[in-house]
Amino acid sequence: MSDLASKFCVPCRGGVPPLKGEELASFEKRVDGWSAIDEHHITKLFKFTNFCEALRFVNLVGELAEEQGHHPDIYLAWGKVEITTWTHKINGLTENDFILAAKIDQLATAFADGKVQDSQKLTQADPQVQPKKYAKTSQQ
Repeated sequence: MSDLASKFCVPCRGGVPPLKGEELASFEKRVDGWSAIDEHHITKLFKFTNFCEALRFVNLVGELAEEQGHHPDIYLAWGKVEITTWTHKINGLTENDFILAAKIDQLATAFADGKVQDSQKLTQADPQVQPKKYAKTSQQ
């Protein structure tokens, strides 16, 4: 497990320079299978045996993203999920992107091992992650 997975994303208020060059490369080495694209965002493809598994994984990633306050772009298709992340506030990469990537990898491993099927089990498996309560909204 990457040491990044034990960290928490902190809100970016802007004004920080995006990761570039050697600093970016050192972060990229700490997350297996993630690729930096044009020093702007990182992306990874996850494969599943069917659509339902991929969808369950997407929902878990969504819960994780809410907990971290850092939200990736997610592409869902039959048997695959592509996740792309960058820090929108600075239009580039920060440590938060790599923290989220490491946490998603940790989640993917637990999911593949059958240790987590839904967000309730995710929070039971990791006592530091607490589910948020969402207000129900009515649609007009």
